[in-house]
Formats: sequence, structure tokens, C-alpha cells
Amino acid sequence: MSAKILVVENDPDILQIIGHVLANEGYQPIECRNEHGIFDVIRDNKPDAILLDVVKPTEQGTVLCREIKAAETTRHIPVIVLSTHAQIETVKEICADEVVKKPFDIDYLLAVIKEQLAGDLSVAN
Repeated sequence: MSAKILVVENDPDILQIIGHVLANEGYQPIECRNEHGIFDVIRDNKPDAILLDVVKPTEQGTVLCREIKAAETTRHIPVIVLSTHAQIETVKEICADEVVKKPFDIDYLLAVIKEQLAGDLSVAN
């Protein structure tokens, strides 16, 4: 069974590109344009990793990331934050498992996903 990757991205073009790339790599992309009802989406789809668009590394900008990492049922899911913000690395200190700056190299993004999934699998075993 291929890994499910939840992609939360407000830009429909980027969402479509990431979804296409993930599908071509054998992943099952779950695409969301916003965070509304995201915990229902997570519960219903049980993603193996989450790609999360974060606009700013502020309290408001990292709310969803922090909620995912704080919840008992979702804290084990690797969260990879995507952002254009210059100081996005601080999000890794706040809540993310990894950070990928936009614009990103597709091969790099795929390598980060693979690394995070491998880390998640080693924790589960």
C-alpha cells in the first residue's frame, strides 16, 4: 500500500502540481485548499505525512501545525511545512518535523518526504 500524503496548500496551481508529482511517485495525495475541517480529513484518510503551507512563522501562522503536533491522535504524523517566508526555519523549532522553502526543487521535496516517512516507520516498528 502506498503512503498517503495530505497536502494543505491554498494556491490551487501549487496544490495541483504537488498532487500530480506525488501521484507519479506512487503516493496517494489527499489535496486540501484550506485547513477547514482538517482534523476530519486526517481522521477519515489517516495520512502518513502532511505537507502544510504556512504563510508566516507567527503564533497565528503556526496554529494548525501546533494543533496537529499537540493532538494525541495526530502528533505521530510527520508535518513538512512549505513556505515562502524568509524566516520559515523557525517553524521547525515551533512545530514542524521539517521545512521546505518555496520555490522548492521537486527532487528535494520528494527526498524530504521519503526521509520523514522512513523516520516515521522506524518509530512505529
